[in-house]
Amino acid sequence: MVTDAEWERIRGNLRFGQVLRGTVVKVPRPGAIGIFVDIGLDVGGFVDVLLLPEPAEQWPAEGTITDFEVWWADSRQQVRLKPSDPQYLRKDFADFTARVRPGWTADIGQPVRDSGPITAQELASLLDRQERREV
Repeated sequence: MVTDAEWERIRGNLRFGQVLRGTVVKVPRPGAIGIFVDIGLDVGGFVDVLLLPEPAEQWPAEGTITDFEVWWADSRQQVRLKPSDPQYLRKDFADFTARVRPGWTADIGQPVRDSGPITAQELASLLDRQERREV
């Protein structure tokens, strides 16, 4: 476990969609919660069951080394990941993302930040991106 200050430093260096090579270190209760991944940072990575294929037999096994993308990082001191390799990603990922995280593609490359209050500059940037999509 790292200090809150160290976690903020780590999280401040992460970008949505950033690719990290990782090793699957634990697959507890396959099909139930997700997988834990060592991504070479002082905090671990985790892939939620919702991002993995429905049959748990298609999940990466312990010891699998593959690429993951930063999906989220909040106060839990854990980097939430999504598999980069489509064989380890739910089949309907595009539809799933449209339903639960429609701004994902716009987030890619943006700094990972806490879900606290949005700044005026961030709001203006989001509104500008939305207007460009509507045109």
